[in-house]
Amino acid sequence: MPKPIFVLNGPNLNLLGVREPHIYGTTTLDEVRDRTAARAQTLGFSIDFRQSNHEGVLIDWVQAARTDASALVINPAGLGHTSIALLDALKALTIPIVECHLSNPAARESFRRHTYVSLAATGQVTGFGAVSYELAVEAAARLAQGPSTAPSPSQGA
Repeated sequence: MPKPIFVLNGPNLNLLGVREPHIYGTTTLDEVRDRTAARAQTLGFSIDFRQSNHEGVLIDWVQAARTDASALVINPAGLGHTSIALLDALKALTIPIVECHLSNPAARESFRRHTYVSLAATGQVTGFGAVSYELAVEAAARLAQGPSTAPSPSQGA
């Protein structure tokens, strides 16, 4: 079996299902983990699912992904808008990076429309609620499997 896909979650995502459910939904982070693991398994991958409210811990996990993961899915939460240090850690990776958000940052407050993470990400999945994670893991798994599963530039977007 290939190395796992790391699924990293930033600050306040431990409150998923309780915090601002009108924006983030009522699905808990544990439920997201279970759905994400099930989706990854159908694609031949396991996941290593983690959450921290601490920037340095997330950076340590990103650095560990360099050698221990096939791909990385990251929901940086608020750190995406503020953390150059997280960006620098992500730029050290050579594996696929998929940025994931429950809501659509482009449709929210102007300060949410830019993330530093996007500068290092292979791609983004945003705005589909808890399903965003399943879609992000599918993208990460396909990218980790190699170029035959990703569209070529001539195929368009």
